[in-house]
Amino acid sequence: MSERGRTRFAAVLTLVLIPALVLLGSLVWANRQFYLVSILAIVLSLLPMLLRFERRGPQARELVILATLMALAAASRAAFSFAPAFKPVAAVVILSGAAFGCEAGFLVGAGSAFLSNFFFGQGPWTPWQMLGFGVIGFLAGLFFAHRYQPKRLGLCIFGFLAVFLLYGPMLDVGSVLMVSGDVNREVILAALASGVAFNAIHASATVIFLALVGEPLLRKLDRVKIKYGILTDAE
Repeated sequence: MSERGRTRFAAVLTLVLIPALVLLGSLVWANRQFYLVSILAIVLSLLPMLLRFERRGPQARELVILATLMALAAASRAAFSFAPAFKPVAAVVILSGAAFGCEAGFLVGAGSAFLSNFFFGQGPWTPWQMLGFGVIGFLAGLFFAHRYQPKRLGLCIFGFLAVFLLYGPMLDVGSVLMVSGDVNREVILAALASGVAFNAIHASATVIFLALVGEPLLRKLDRVKIKYGILTDAE
């Protein structure tokens, strides 16, 4: 499959099938099958990655670097557990997508949310967090993966907008679907309004971490890709 075909397939999974799965879990299964939804979301997010290896099998070092980025994102979320809104995990996910592409970005985002919730607690919110972080990673790959060394300002602007306008509102709407039996426009608008301050802090934290470590970490990841040929010869 061509690169464009893989990107389209990944976009359908990311923007259509996995959101539909999360909505199914909330509306039809009444959040009782959140573990099943989470695992199915991870399985679906693996499919685009497997297509990148259609001409050869994945090498251990390629899987290790993605697992390391998931662990880093999950650990960074746990390290800042004392500050609920101030988390670096979105920054790590964005950098993963920028370095390795949209498929890897979604996988790292979804996987890090699932892993970190073994510390914070699994629940019906887990699929929504997986979807939110995954979409951010996917979009970061679309915007930055084919550019050499994205600039700090571009990363920061993207990080703020992605968290404040996408991840935060997605989780706010998800919280309404999780707890409210009467969903209407007024309830959704109230949830969005109540989450503005929290989302602004989260987005600002993402900007701070991207400004501090974004470019140095991307340079290191680029050196790893060049040295070991990670996720490049499958393009």
